[in-house]
Amino acid sequence: MKFRPLHDRVVVKRVDAETKSAGGIIIPDSAAEKPQQGEVVAVGPGGRDDSGKVVALDLKKGDRVLFGKWSGTEVKIDGDDLLIMKESDIMGVLEG
Repeated sequence: MKFRPLHDRVVVKRVDAETKSAGGIIIPDSAAEKPQQGEVVAVGPGGRDDSGKVVALDLKKGDRVLFGKWSGTEVKIDGDDLLIMKESDIMGVLEG
C-alpha cells in the first residue's frame, strides 16, 4: 500500500534507539525511550497561505530529522511503525 500525506504533513520512520548507554550499560527494550530522530519517508505537497497558494515544504524524502518526544500520530502501514506529523512539529534536519 502506498501512502501520500496531505497538506503540510510528513511521514517519518523512527531511527533505531541505542541499546547501550555512554558508559557501556546495555539498556533493555522495556526501559529504553523512543528515539526522537527519524527519516522522512514521504511529504505532502504543502500548506496553503492566506491567498490560497500552495507553500512547498522545506523537507524532502530521505532527510534525517529531530522531532519532539510527543510529536505526531503513530500508525502502522504495511508492518512499519511510522509517525505522521505536521512540518511545524519537526525541530530541524540533521546534516552531514
